[in-house]
Amino acid sequence: MPDRPTDPADATADGAPADSGVPSEEARRRTDGDRWQAALDSWSGPAGESGGGTREIRLDGGAASWEQTAQQPTVPEDQRPWDQQSAEHIAAWQQPPSWQQEAQAQQAAEPATPTPSPSAATEQAAPSWRPADQPVGQPPTWEQHSWDNRSWEQQAGPRSPAQQAPAQQAPAPQAPAQPAAQQQPAPQQGQAPQQGQAPQQQWGQQPTGGWGSQGSTSWTSQSGPAAPPPSLTSQSLLRQAPEAPTRGWRRFVHKATGGSYNPGLSQAEVEHRAMVQRVTTPVRGSHRIAVVSLKGGIGKTTTTCCLGLTLAHHRGDRVVAVDANPDAGTLAERLTNVTDVTVRDLLAATDRIRSFTDVSAFTSLAGRLQVLASDQDPALSEAFSEEEYTTVADILARYFNIILTDSGTGLLHSAMSGTLAIADSLVVVGAPSVDGASRASKTLDWLIAHGHEELVARSVAVISSVRPNTGDVDMGMVREHFAARCRAVVEIPYDPHLVTGGLIDLDRVGAPARRAYLELAAHVADGFALPPLQRRPA
Repeated sequence: MPDRPTDPADATADGAPADSGVPSEEARRRTDGDRWQAALDSWSGPAGESGGGTREIRLDGGAASWEQTAQQPTVPEDQRPWDQQSAEHIAAWQQPPSWQQEAQAQQAAEPATPTPSPSAATEQAAPSWRPADQPVGQPPTWEQHSWDNRSWEQQAGPRSPAQQAPAQQAPAPQAPAQPAAQQQPAPQQGQAPQQGQAPQQQWGQQPTGGWGSQGSTSWTSQSGPAAPPPSLTSQSLLRQAPEAPTRGWRRFVHKATGGSYNPGLSQAEVEHRAMVQRVTTPVRGSHRIAVVSLKGGIGKTTTTCCLGLTLAHHRGDRVVAVDANPDAGTLAERLTNVTDVTVRDLLAATDRIRSFTDVSAFTSLAGRLQVLASDQDPALSEAFSEEEYTTVADILARYFNIILTDSGTGLLHSAMSGTLAIADSLVVVGAPSVDGASRASKTLDWLIAHGHEELVARSVAVISSVRPNTGDVDMGMVREHFAARCRAVVEIPYDPHLVTGGLIDLDRVGAPARRAYLELAAHVADGFALPPLQRRPA
């Protein structure tokens, strides 16, 4: 215990040492209370207006019916309970500013002014001058197109008198803004306004009809019918992987990197796949294709063989090639070299054919192409008449989707008449020579003269090069001539493997010739989607 008593001047009111330099807890509370009271005085006016020890507490700052007055004892703010201080702070923040209270008091003290009539308001609002071209007694042009004359209200139809009254009244002087507690919430979208209130136009919305006398609250969209939902297909649901190249250096790079780098398809491969897609055009029922030419030795049989092999290779349905040459045709010799079973055997067994297995007993197979050979006896081949060809074609149509007919040379024999009578497509073969091109043109003339105009219009012209091109013939003029008369023109380049006259192997055919036959197959397959022929009666 110290020998000298403590001097009262050396201590503060709360017992803290005077030289500590740290404010006491009570001093901090008193300082915060003074700052809060100063903030309240700046919002509610001078402190003297509170009326001594009486503080008026407004719950919403509104009319007098919502005011509550409480006698607050003049207790220092730092000694009041915490809940009392919180209630006072909330009530002070809900009070309107002092300038708004003064405006409300002045408005309540002024006498109510009568509302002017609509005619008087119109007369007061009318300008004292008028344009020179304005008739007397009519409003100016700019007033006729004012916002009050809204087109959407005219489309809404007549309105009830309760709804028209607010629009006819003159706008009254607007009072200062009311507190947030007194403002009425605006009606939400799709909710009808209260009676006596006109609907408010919202920005970005175009009403299709007024509220009407019946109180309709329906709104319709002006954007038209809703778009259909997306289709649920593999293309729309699955992530599409890029196609891998199958040829050239692009395929090598794709394989060398293990598929991690895909250089994409070349333009040539893109065109090749597009033609393959055309070749696979579906056939509804059976489709008969006739390959004709007036001149022999220009590649008619070769065209039939390569066209049949290309269609059978890329398609999944059944394709058959029929040798209808009455002069011992060579179709089977170029494809399978099997001639022991011919079309004559098929005609002899028509009563026993009940299934595809029965028909395949009379055909040979070249890859995926079925081949029906002709009779190799020239003396008996003349018996293959129009009626017999029709019988064979009807049997094949029950089991095959595409029937290719290699007709004989010339157009006047009996089998040719039956071939043209039931053909759905026509392939006219010519050569890049004077006589070969002219004979092909004569073939078209003969067909048109015998009532096959539509068949000629759907035909595909083939210019087959059976020998190397010397460049003496203007091939551009030849292509233009047949392009004007046929649906498409295809030029087959010279190929050494095809001109030998032996068995045809597409793998040994050069790339230019293979691409040309693929293009020919694509043009022929385009005809599968055409409507049926309208033949002229014989």
